[in-house]
Amino acid sequence: MKQKKYDAVIFDLDGTLLNTLEDLRESVNYGLAHYGLPKRSLEEIRHFVGNGVQRLIELAVPEGTDRQLQDEIFKTFKEHYKIHCNDKTRLYPGIPELLSELKERGFMMAIVSNKLQEGVDALWEQYFKAYLEINAAIGARDGIRKKPAPDTVMEALRILDVPRERAVYVGDSEVDIATAQNSRMDCLTVTWGFRTRQEQEQAGAVTFVERPEDMISLLYSDLQEGVK
Repeated sequence: MKQKKYDAVIFDLDGTLLNTLEDLRESVNYGLAHYGLPKRSLEEIRHFVGNGVQRLIELAVPEGTDRQLQDEIFKTFKEHYKIHCNDKTRLYPGIPELLSELKERGFMMAIVSNKLQEGVDALWEQYFKAYLEINAAIGARDGIRKKPAPDTVMEALRILDVPRERAVYVGDSEVDIATAQNSRMDCLTVTWGFRTRQEQEQAGAVTFVERPEDMISLLYSDLQEGVK
């Protein structure tokens, strides 16, 4: 059996572990409609996500919308999303089995997200507590820069007590690819998330994961050599 190349796997959340797109769309459109603004399609929301919910609202409102109205829409969005964040959100097929096998094989795991910390905490409790024995689920909060800054990844590694050289980052978007680069870590890019393969390649992705069950071999093989 080949030796482990990594001791820890650092996961992005939305588009990597969880399909949250429809619930995000519903809450964004609720906030927009509440103030008489046009709604956004699922495809538009797919392109807007990745840099946190405040940026999501900034992109979703019509160009030229003043800051005060944006803040009101953001507040309305958050209130709605807090209640409805799990209406249609689901783990991607194969993710429970992947996380279970990683735990069984002794890999440590963490989650880093640009979601608000309270949302990440709720999702960790519901979906990931059984797999992540240490609560290393890091979201957006005061005092820590959002991705693609390396701060959330560094905090996760600190909690796990693992050096970056012994960890791999797993995500689906250009933000994740840049986060891995900024953290000076190897990166696996999943193809089932919010970005197309072409978009991922344009962002610099090198090593792709087509199915969750394909990931395990990459944690042992030499296919990651040179991927930074």
